[in-house]
Amino acid sequence: MQPYFYSISEFIAMGKHGVFVWSCWAITVGMMLIFIWYSRKQRQSLIKELIIQQARQAQRGTKGNKGAAL
Repeated sequence: MQPYFYSISEFIAMGKHGVFVWSCWAITVGMMLIFIWYSRKQRQSLIKELIIQQARQAQRGTKGNKGAAL
């Protein structure tokens, strides 16, 4: 069995299709990294919003309980 590429430069060139192959790889990996970053950012934003919402609900609940006790 013979290797398809005999050197690293042949592997990078990919039989004169290297520009297309490696640009597709770069775009795919870049988009995946952007998606991961965006998802984490959205998750952190959602967690902050939920914490604020819970604090507001807790604050409303304590106001309502004080009035009911009087």
